[in-house]
Amino acid sequence: MREIQLPDIGDFKDVDVSEILVAPGDAVAVEQSLITVESDKASMEIPSPAAGVVREIRVKLGDKIKKGSLILVMEESSATVAPSATAPAVPKAPPPSAPAPVKPATVAALAPPAVESAIPRSDPVPYEPDTRPAGFKAHASPSVRKFARELGVDLSKVAGTGPKGRVQQLDVQIFVKGIMAAAPASTSSAAGGSGLNIIPWPDVDFAKFGPIDPKPLSRIKKLSGANLHRNWVSIPHVTQFDEADITELEAFRKSNSAESEKQGFKLTMLAFLIKASVTALRQQPEVNASLDKSGENLIYKRYFHIGVAVDTPDGLVVPVIRDADRKGVFDLARELGEVSKLARDKKLKPGDMQGGTFSISSLGGIGGTAFTPIINAPEVAILGVSRSVMKPVWNGKEFTPRLMLPLSLSYDHRVIDGAAAARFTSYLASVLSDIRRSLL
Repeated sequence: MREIQLPDIGDFKDVDVSEILVAPGDAVAVEQSLITVESDKASMEIPSPAAGVVREIRVKLGDKIKKGSLILVMEESSATVAPSATAPAVPKAPPPSAPAPVKPATVAALAPPAVESAIPRSDPVPYEPDTRPAGFKAHASPSVRKFARELGVDLSKVAGTGPKGRVQQLDVQIFVKGIMAAAPASTSSAAGGSGLNIIPWPDVDFAKFGPIDPKPLSRIKKLSGANLHRNWVSIPHVTQFDEADITELEAFRKSNSAESEKQGFKLTMLAFLIKASVTALRQQPEVNASLDKSGENLIYKRYFHIGVAVDTPDGLVVPVIRDADRKGVFDLARELGEVSKLARDKKLKPGDMQGGTFSISSLGGIGGTAFTPIINAPEVAILGVSRSVMKPVWNGKEFTPRLMLPLSLSYDHRVIDGAAAARFTSYLASVLSDIRRSLL
């Protein structure tokens, strides 16, 4: 008995077994292909170094093997012409009509002549459930695998029409057309089903590149991360940028800060932003609305519950200020201080973060000039606020220094169009420039 091992195949440490070309009991000749292996860059067939009868296969589809890995056990025949079992793999001599031999690493790049033209072009066919055995791995060149990955296609579900069942690029295209033809007319919904066939996240051993310090994500980040991902891929986000002149408003805030501190709370610009936002939401009620689960009806809300993003050591939370339209600026500032403390002390209840109709994320105390906040579904808009900055503004006669507040409104384009978003931020800016408008 002779053990046949994987020979040196060049600069490849681990390769996948994509095909097993023989079975126990098969008689094989010298240089007859035994298995096909694939790396990220190439695929190649491994020839037999001896003639004989296969007694036992020691690999299976999908196995990762390297130089010296046992492939099979063979009973050699007396006519064996046996080079070393670990000699470099040598491609089979091609038939007279085939192209000249090339290096193994480039074998996969050779497409059989006129394969694509030989495949009949037909109408897309509906997708049928995969009936292939478990562990089946499609046979395809690296270029086709890359093409399939870019489209999010599982090659094991694609019927190959090339030699030995190899999957061609046209096979992938026909498969995708079949999926699209069989898909429902509308795959989008407010329920958040994206229908995306995303390839797996890359599994990287970061330690091999340098020192690392693993640290688990906090529970808050794990929960919010899943929601943010759903919202980002399910909602067509657009962001409208604008500026508000808050020169007089900031002066008014500062003049009343001493009074609020006597009452035990801090009068922040965020309280004025909530009040101004409610006024703008009354002006454009679709920004305070939500799509229902079917995505076919818009629910207008007659209440104004404003979510406020609070930064905590464990991550971002969004408590809700309820009935903001019924509260004055001092009431809002006091409640903001209370909920922010509860958030930092991890004492918020689930109900404290539910029922919001519109959210505000303020980074003014940290910095930045603009950003694109992610909508908090089922809301249809969120306001981002960056740090105010003094700028020269033309008043019709001269440039004067004005304190300008950057605004970033992300909105659901299924509900709000660009013109409506621009009107909303423009009106909000006008309210902030003259807070008396909130009384109208």
